[in-house]
Amino acid sequence: MDLTNKVALITGGASGIGRFITLELAKRGVKVVLNYNRSAEAAVSLIHEIEAFGGHAFAIQADVSNYQDAEKLVIKTIEQFGTINIVVNNAGITDDALLLRMQENQFDRVIDTNLKGVWNVCKHAAKPLMKSGYGRIINISSVSGVMGNAGQSNYSAAKAGVIGLTKSLAREFASRAVTVNAIAPGFIETEMTKKLSAEVTEVWKNQIPLKRFGQAQEVAYAVAFLASEEAAYITGHTLEVDGGLVM
Repeated sequence: MDLTNKVALITGGASGIGRFITLELAKRGVKVVLNYNRSAEAAVSLIHEIEAFGGHAFAIQADVSNYQDAEKLVIKTIEQFGTINIVVNNAGITDDALLLRMQENQFDRVIDTNLKGVWNVCKHAAKPLMKSGYGRIINISSVSGVMGNAGQSNYSAAKAGVIGLTKSLAREFASRAVTVNAIAPGFIETEMTKKLSAEVTEVWKNQIPLKRFGQAQEVAYAVAFLASEEAAYITGHTLEVDGGLVM
């Protein structure tokens, strides 16, 4: 899967799963632009790590839920590297509560970042991707958007919306050889899942056929595949990286 000199924009690319995605693409020769909103220190640290093995990386602060910020993100990516080939929409937040306790602003914040943010970036990246001669959009959804999850009506709705958006854009961009796919991670070992109690963790692991939580690196491998030439005939698909949870 040779991706040498391709240019990728990864939103939320400085920390969590996004960090592993950024590193994996950089190791495969991709020139990476990692977007962050608040994690400036993590972004600087990751750039140093990539440059240490000869990679090319650039960081841009932007709030993808803001339409103008998303436009700035795409413009600066092209200014830095001349084009854009791969967009990974990974930025996301959670703000969980049962419906009876959830406030309107909790719903709006999650929808604005996790769904509208994806639309914002895709909107501004569409023309450059079509002109690049090699276009890939990979949207990070979630198994919560496939099967739903109690206490996450905002998050599940946003992530389900990402899947619908992915399919629509796949149809719109197909004639221009730009593929659009989604990845729906299950329970991945991150700072978020580390907050779960031992009892809750055990309950969920017992529901996963592979009997374990996934690694962020395993999501990064899936992104690298969908970004590659080998995945050129895959579009509009949602790849579940979940150990068989929603099988």
